[in-house]
Amino acid sequence: MSSVGVVHVVDDDESLRLALVRLFRSVGIDARPYGSVDEFQKRQKVGPPECLVLDVRLPGMNGLELQEQLIRLGIHLPVILMTGHGDIQMSVRGMKAGAIDFLTKPFRDQDMLDAVTAALMTDQKRRAADDELLELRKRYATLTPREQEVMLLVATGKMNKQVAGELDISEVTVKIHRGAVMRKMRARTLPDLVLMVDALKSGRATETPNTMV
Repeated sequence: MSSVGVVHVVDDDESLRLALVRLFRSVGIDARPYGSVDEFQKRQKVGPPECLVLDVRLPGMNGLELQEQLIRLGIHLPVILMTGHGDIQMSVRGMKAGAIDFLTKPFRDQDMLDAVTAALMTDQKRRAADDELLELRKRYATLTPREQEVMLLVATGKMNKQVAGELDISEVTVKIHRGAVMRKMRARTLPDLVLMVDALKSGRATETPNTMV
């Protein structure tokens, strides 16, 4: 099947579970059904992007507990919660924990498709940002310790003369290191380099359209 993504559907209601699988597959989205959290935890790994459609009330570990467990494990899987009318308070808790959306049963097919499309796009963007950050870290690791020092100081807005004074080296040497930094980091402009430093410090890739070519 040609798929634009994978949706993991966790619900103990078999009829709803299978209906959702058919719905997603009808629009080219692959879907994997699970009747419990335990079944989901034994899932096979799939390629990105992916998301999780999760019922709040499940036998054993409930949906919110699974969501919180994924967060603790560092598994950043976009979550869409399905709830009954009496589960709104639980759903708010899930949203605060980072769920993309929650839909109250019964919901319209189109509302579910819209939510899943947004979730898959979120996962795709996150993975792309993670890849970009990994690439930035690899480039940063190619710098010498002195080049790293120069990079961090230049990114704060210091002039070459100021960097030279702070590191007790000549201004010419600073210019040489700065040129090496720009080349190794593939930064076309100083603003590009500043964004890279921000991303490396925060651990989140920042939009740098001119830096990843």
